[in-house]
Amino acid sequence: MYDYDLLVVGSANADLVIGVERRPGAGETVLGSDLAVHPGGKGANQAVAAARLGARTALLARVGDDAHGRLLLDSQRDAGVDTAGVLVGGAPTGVALITVDPSGDNSIVVSPGANARLTPADVRAAAALLTASQVVSAQLEIPLETVVEVVRSLRPGTRFVLNPSPPRELPEEVLAACDPLIVNEHEARVVLGADAGPTPSQWAEALLALGPRSVVVTLGGDGALVADATGETHVPSVKVDAVDTTGAGDSFTAALAWRLGLGESLAEAARYAARVGAVAVTREGAQASFPTASEVATLCSAIPGDAPRPPGRKDGSGTAPGTSLRGESQ
Repeated sequence: MYDYDLLVVGSANADLVIGVERRPGAGETVLGSDLAVHPGGKGANQAVAAARLGARTALLARVGDDAHGRLLLDSQRDAGVDTAGVLVGGAPTGVALITVDPSGDNSIVVSPGANARLTPADVRAAAALLTASQVVSAQLEIPLETVVEVVRSLRPGTRFVLNPSPPRELPEEVLAACDPLIVNEHEARVVLGADAGPTPSQWAEALLALGPRSVVVTLGGDGALVADATGETHVPSVKVDAVDTTGAGDSFTAALAWRLGLGESLAEAARYAARVGAVAVTREGAQASFPTASEVATLCSAIPGDAPRPPGRKDGSGTAPGTSLRGESQ
């Protein structure tokens, strides 16, 4: 019996957002809107998304001993995330400086801060958390050597999920542990390099050849492609009116990881995760947009032919047939 359905090992940032009429050129100053500060970071986002769905979730991350760190801890606790693994101090909390123009395009500069100080030693010190977790999810907004240590510290039977964002080449031992590796088109092309073909099916095939046990390629408005040794399945898109895609990919990954831990197939988990992302893009913000399980069920019931069911294992329930989402930049 595991104490946690999901352990997220990753980043926690404060997002500092300013709206601008246009982004400044070199040497130019422009006036913007009032500053808005939101809890963010891919790791923190995934933990909040999973907990809001009802998953027993823990976060292993590092924040500064400052106001931004307290904001992030409060947001995790409010969502029901166990923050025993959140380390405090060593550097200021990571910050993302974001300018957004009227079209919704943004420019982002990230100061990793404490995220860059989450070390392999921190992972080893958190061995009890890894042992107690059914699924472990990670991203690449923390040092790669820390992700490598996570893989080396996994107990037999624990499932490892990786979204390689921001993307980079990955060591063989990390690739071999992924089940699944979750990528969008840009991430797939970076991981594959010159070996990337022109189609999602070719990306998935080439990625599997690198060693992952399974692969999910998210395709925005075209849904997602899931692939493993048994073949490929396309998960089509749920048609929603997207308002803000910020954080939707994190909610997709969190939901997928949780449902895999419940015993669902990769395709079933992806269908459910797509509904979670679909709800998220109809709202502004990242963590503020993440839905509860009941809100996802409401979306399912609005889709003709869907019959939403509660989370369960293969022998019990599973999820309603589902789709991915329109307008999502996962």
